[in-house]
Amino acid sequence: MKLSRKGIILAALQLAIVASLAAKYAIDRARFPRVWAQTVAYDPDLPIRGRYLSVRLRVDADRVYGVSPLPRAIQGNFWGDMRDVYLHAENGHLVASPAPRPTGLSVTRWKTRSGDVAAALSEPVDFFLPEHAVDPSRRQAGEELWVEVTVPKKGPPRPIRLAVKKGNTFTPLEIK
Repeated sequence: MKLSRKGIILAALQLAIVASLAAKYAIDRARFPRVWAQTVAYDPDLPIRGRYLSVRLRVDADRVYGVSPLPRAIQGNFWGDMRDVYLHAENGHLVASPAPRPTGLSVTRWKTRSGDVAAALSEPVDFFLPEHAVDPSRRQAGEELWVEVTVPKKGPPRPIRLAVKKGNTFTPLEIK
């Protein structure tokens, strides 16, 4: 077999692999629920991986434990992780609940300045950006960055697009 023929076969194989992955994600977006989740900015740039926004997704603190309000045993200890949670969409919210078996996902909780309890996934989710795009994590006062994610049955959520919420106005971002 000639080298040019081997090269064409290899290129076709690689193209088939990439196309199958794109098809899998497209099917997952259609099949699994989507929710908007508020973000906590984490790390906007790493030279080795290119331009991306790494964010942690917030979940409702009282829903992490499956009860509201928080159980008396943990009310005094807002700092720390809850390990092995599974994610699901509930009434348009990203919810983390205790998993019956290990999942590798965990939630970190903390007490905010206003005294509320906040919780976010411990593992950040990466949203890749074009090379010359403005960093969307830098927001003005009163603006919040949100991300729409697909929530698969297993594993972390997959980001789809970003939006900014200011007051009651919710505006999806056109990143170019």
